[in-house]
Amino acid sequence: MAMTCYYAQMSENFEKSYPVRQVVVESGHQGQRLDNFLLAMLKGVPKSRIYRIVRKGEVRVNKGRTKASYRLQEGDVVRIPPVRMADKEPAVRPGVKTIEALEQSILYEDKRLLVLNKPPGLAVHGGSGLKFGVIEALRSMRPEEKELELVHRLDRATSGCLMIAKRRSALRTLHELLRTNGVDKRYIALVAGRWERDREIVDAPLAKNLLQGGERVVRVDPDGKQALTRFRVLERFSDVTLVEAELMTGRTHQLRVHLAHLGTPILGDDKYGNSLANRRLKKQGLKRLFLHARALSFNWTEEVGRLRVEAPLEPALEQLLKQLRT
Repeated sequence: MAMTCYYAQMSENFEKSYPVRQVVVESGHQGQRLDNFLLAMLKGVPKSRIYRIVRKGEVRVNKGRTKASYRLQEGDVVRIPPVRMADKEPAVRPGVKTIEALEQSILYEDKRLLVLNKPPGLAVHGGSGLKFGVIEALRSMRPEEKELELVHRLDRATSGCLMIAKRRSALRTLHELLRTNGVDKRYIALVAGRWERDREIVDAPLAKNLLQGGERVVRVDPDGKQALTRFRVLERFSDVTLVEAELMTGRTHQLRVHLAHLGTPILGDDKYGNSLANRRLKKQGLKRLFLHARALSFNWTEEVGRLRVEAPLEPALEQLLKQLRT
């Protein structure tokens, strides 16, 4: 079967189904996750369907099965199975309020990169019953931008700095920076309890998809993947503490689980948190997870040099802090 080079652009006029294809990955796309690669190649096919064909082994890389998280390498040959367009869900445009919120949330933009202050409650991508997320909304808002891709992810409940690559070359560069700890990521969180020490380092491996009461959660597990977080106290209150977190690894729910592991879970966390503390802070106006990706910094282009982007805290959270100080 003839090979198809990845740089070939797909037509927006879909046929009834996609045929079997063998796709050669070119250097410009080295390091991209397999799931994101498939989403670009099978435009319009639901994310749930993408993960299903990977799990079933219908997608092969170099003739072998692999995971959706696999990072593609130059020269990899990806077998993409036939996918009927009956699986395609109708496109859903974000509402006017969502579009306005995203437009107003842009913190930095150049020809290769966009950084926005992700609003809380908005997922970074569609799936699991969600018709759209940040990336789908941005693609809808900017149809001329053909290469928009998430560089990393934030939990739906988390606000703050989120990077979107506007070029494949930028995506590859930023992924390499993330893998080599070249991106300084700082979060702030309000946690239950009062910290006595000014600084704390948590080196506790994490395992995900463990069942608890029928719900999938992440837990500290000696057989899990390495997870390292550095914390420092920003401000102490009577029985809660505002901390800054520096992520040294990027595991799912890492900050939430590490802080719960310390016995001081993030306030507003209904999965790993303290229900009594959450109810008390809710009466004071906390209606969301108090976790915010405050700042990003990394070496960018020659013209820009060291880029630092900071996301202001949501007014409701600032107001809560003011109440705690009185």
